[in-house]
Amino acid sequence: MENKPSGEAGKLDITYVDHGLAQSTKFDVENGDIIRFRKDDKNLFYGYVFSKEWGADGEVKLLAYDQMRYLSSNDTYRFKNVKVEDIIRKIAKDYNLKTGKLADTGYVIPSMLEDNKKLIDTISKGLDATLMATGQYYMFYDLFGELTLTNINDMLLMLAVGEESLMTDFSYKKSIDNETYNRIKVVRDNKETGKRDVYIYQHGQNIAKWGLLSLYEVADENMNPAQLKELAKNLLKLNNREEQTLSVEAIGDSRVRAGHTIYVNLPGEGLKPYLIDECTHKFSGGAHTMSLNMKVV
Repeated sequence: MENKPSGEAGKLDITYVDHGLAQSTKFDVENGDIIRFRKDDKNLFYGYVFSKEWGADGEVKLLAYDQMRYLSSNDTYRFKNVKVEDIIRKIAKDYNLKTGKLADTGYVIPSMLEDNKKLIDTISKGLDATLMATGQYYMFYDLFGELTLTNINDMLLMLAVGEESLMTDFSYKKSIDNETYNRIKVVRDNKETGKRDVYIYQHGQNIAKWGLLSLYEVADENMNPAQLKELAKNLLKLNNREEQTLSVEAIGDSRVRAGHTIYVNLPGEGLKPYLIDECTHKFSGGAHTMSLNMKVV
């Protein structure tokens, strides 16, 4: 079972032996069928079969996705003065998808036009706009058959993983190669003056340390000066740091999924919180392991 980063479909792979001694003769699985996966009285997965494969050895392999898979269709949407949760509700209604609890982000997006774009890309653009304007991360995912939007601050799981607790292996990386910027330049075309407004924020100490790493952002023309300044400040706050990523192999815990924040105790780093960006659970017989890709946010 695999939970992906915000915006990607959760996935369930199942392998079983067909015509087993305990199997009902009426049992069959077809594409489109609903699959529910529960373990230890916990609801872990609710989705739909998308492929079925079998051969001479009698093994059947099923691949199922949750509702997020249906957001890979293309469509055109125009929005004005809406919050990202409103965008999710509109798309879900149009595509007959079920929603659960959607957080109130509090940020109104001035305008959005997405022409022939994947539905998930349209939602992701709204999430990115919310992050840049507020500095708040929101996780969008399917929670056992319901599209859900949650602030990551509300997804802390009181679980500690370390060399003497669950963890069997890890790989840790610090980098300034991908998403690190110490100079932010936000521009907006001003229709009234016919010129381009420019807002620059930078961190001199890290420019001296890493060299100049600049991010150029074209803002929505409907944003006012206060919003543009806040956008530039938030972008600097979000990007003016090393990217820290962590991969962990551990004994499985059914509570863990992508979007949760857990504590990890690493040699040289100590005990710190990490956001789970991707989570894969493996169940085989009585064994349960998990692979976690995490990052510092």
